[in-house]
Amino acid sequence: MQLGIIGLGRMGGNIARRLMLAGHTTVVFDRDTKAVATLAREKAAGANDLRDLVAKLSRPRAVWIMVPAGAATEATVAELAGLMESGDIIIDGGNSFWKDDIRRARELKAKGLRYVDVGTSGGVWGLERGFCMMIGGDKDTVAHLDPIFAALAPGEGGIGKTPTRRGRDPRVERGYIHAGSSGAGHFVKMIHNGIEYGLMQAYAEGFDILRNANSQTLPEEERLDLDLADIAEVWRRGSVITSWLLDLTATALAEDASLSSYSGHVEDSGEGRWTLLAAIAEAVPAEVLSAALYARFRSRQDHTYAEKILSAMRKGFGGHVEPKA
Repeated sequence: MQLGIIGLGRMGGNIARRLMLAGHTTVVFDRDTKAVATLAREKAAGANDLRDLVAKLSRPRAVWIMVPAGAATEATVAELAGLMESGDIIIDGGNSFWKDDIRRARELKAKGLRYVDVGTSGGVWGLERGFCMMIGGDKDTVAHLDPIFAALAPGEGGIGKTPTRRGRDPRVERGYIHAGSSGAGHFVKMIHNGIEYGLMQAYAEGFDILRNANSQTLPEEERLDLDLADIAEVWRRGSVITSWLLDLTATALAEDASLSSYSGHVEDSGEGRWTLLAAIAEAVPAEVLSAALYARFRSRQDHTYAEKILSAMRKGFGGHVEPKA
């Protein structure tokens, strides 16, 4: 299958690579011409601009947008809408606000265009591990794109089947779900990221407590000199709290237990805030998720070891780099 890809950053470039490894063809564009040239050397067809990209695609065209949410995505969707033809498909694989998806789908439908929102998780490891995808859009369009989603997904791997799932959608066991109508994909991904904030904060606070177990403020006989890297490593093996986030933490601590290369300034990318807005609209208590978001706000004023743990995890899964002081 052929796919156009706009945005060849940390994830977009690897989406193109994973598709090509699976035998699909790609037409790629990025404002960074070096990124386009790199993919072209790997057998992608490079495009000079969006018009050129659309011209190189066969109908019905499908174009995956992987640019920052907000103005950049809006501008890209609008420009594509003016270049594409009835029946063509625009896919937003970034982290757009789910209500924007509902609006875009409605506006594009009036022009005869199809729209799919894909919440994409996998970060910089997607090429190797595959991408977990949460998809919103109409059934027929999602089905048409299934070869793309199947190639990008991680597959069943070594994860055992849930015994009580018999008769349910098998796609989810391969790492992608048609979550519902337009907006559903990004809504589910938004909550995924909100949960991610809470999980990361729990790890961060726990390791901060471990690190301070030898605090001079404690009675001398109660002080414990603990090896955080080894604790993280042992928890990876058979523990109830094992996870990929813990894997990344263990790697960072093994490299430098003091995390001296991190300041502890932790950014948020928007989904945590949107998760809390949804919780408020639904009158659902979300104490852990809200506290995790506020901890990130505080980190920009006063840094602790916990925030360094958060920074290390964010760099590990998404290549996120702390802003320069």
